[in-house]
Amino acid sequence: MDGNGRWAEKRGLPRLAGHRRGADALRKVVEAAADLGVGTLTLYAFSCDNWRRPAEEVAGLMRLFHRYLLRETARCVESGVRLSIIGRRDRLPAHVVEVMERAEAITRAGTRLHLRLAIDYSSRDAILRAAREAPPTRAGFSQALGPDVDLLIRTSGEQRLSDYLLWECAYAEMHFTPVLWPDFGREHLTEALSDFSRRDRRFGSVPALAG
Repeated sequence: MDGNGRWAEKRGLPRLAGHRRGADALRKVVEAAADLGVGTLTLYAFSCDNWRRPAEEVAGLMRLFHRYLLRETARCVESGVRLSIIGRRDRLPAHVVEVMERAEAITRAGTRLHLRLAIDYSSRDAILRAAREAPPTRAGFSQALGPDVDLLIRTSGEQRLSDYLLWECAYAEMHFTPVLWPDFGREHLTEALSDFSRRDRRFGSVPALAG
């Protein structure tokens, strides 16, 4: 979910205004993903490196996470959306962790869409934890880290992974768009999925020979 700050700065607004607009975009994208048949949607909300941002912005983001989870949990239940949080929890404010865990528990039965929010997340750290705790096999790592990614969408024109789902993205298709996250909506998700449907995914193999 990249480009909130730039969206705000282009309009002469404080960066937190962009993050608030980004939260509105999140709701619309989740609704669209469920309607379009997406099974699992993982969104990068806050990386471990984001702690280096100005303290005022970080505090505002924590308030926004808390408010979003309080507001959207009931909507997730009604929509059949299961919510999970990936990333560290020991550095987050206690009140944020409390609503995170409550939201996970309340939405656990959702089967229409699995929404995963990456908060205080680093893929490198997750891989290191898996190396310490999981069986040293591909299956063991995959179970510890999560499902393989089919399609990675990067907004705002950036073209890098930024320590995001590195193991899981081994064979992911990439879709880069210049659209800033607050402006990203159903039509952009539909476009990305349409583009993905035309990709020739061989996973290192070759197409079957005709005849």
